[in-house]
Amino acid sequence: MDEPQKTGPAAPAAFRLAYVPGATPAKWARTWQERVPDVPLTLLQLSGTEAAAALRDGSADAGLVRLPVDRTFFSAIPLYTETTVVVVPKDHVIAAVEQVTLEDLADETVLHPLDDVFDWEQPPGEPAFERPATTEDAIELVAAGIGVLVVPQSLARLHHRRDLTYRPVTDAPESSVALSWPEEATTDLVEDFIGIVRGRTVNSTRGRQAPQEQAKAKAAPKKQPKRPDAAAGRRKPPAAKKAQGARKGKPRRRS
Repeated sequence: MDEPQKTGPAAPAAFRLAYVPGATPAKWARTWQERVPDVPLTLLQLSGTEAAAALRDGSADAGLVRLPVDRTFFSAIPLYTETTVVVVPKDHVIAAVEQVTLEDLADETVLHPLDDVFDWEQPPGEPAFERPATTEDAIELVAAGIGVLVVPQSLARLHHRRDLTYRPVTDAPESSVALSWPEEATTDLVEDFIGIVRGRTVNSTRGRQAPQEQAKAKAAPKKQPKRPDAAAGRRKPPAAKKAQGARKGKPRRRS
């Protein structure tokens, strides 16, 4: 008879983190590798719509996404809010000033891509003939002199070109990035990543210890309680010593 095949320990599951364009998970990924080295971290760069779908269908465990999210399904921890900027050619008149307002864009053709992250009630400026499919396409149109583009600063940096620059728009809507995950799927690994983005230490009571820290804790010798000093119980109090010393003194001479 054939001997049953021996199976080794199951391979550790990967933690899958989706992130939208402009979000930067690198520093948290490095911390993850240090604290949870036995669980690979898989990074998935997806559009906002794709990231939400991946979190819903379970193909991602958590995501760095832009708010708002569906709070009936997702939990979310806001991480930071970005400066909003307008991207223009370097020879554009706006490049000569430090910042602008939405009113300054009233006479400009402002491109409004289909993946725009802002929920405009009314986009600023004059609308373009048609909407670009993506922010990347809109950047190409800015470089061609077709119009200008209002985006979070991280997207302006992501699509940086030498012939373009950007300036802050002081009264424009802002975009916030959050860590989000399905509320009913708050696993230990999700809690580990929450601890990392919130800056908790390895020994935080709300986070699980890293494997190497657990090993150190187990290997460390336990401190033995101090034994009472047997001699201490036989020592005489200072008052008794003084009295004893007085008795041992030289006798007084009689006159």
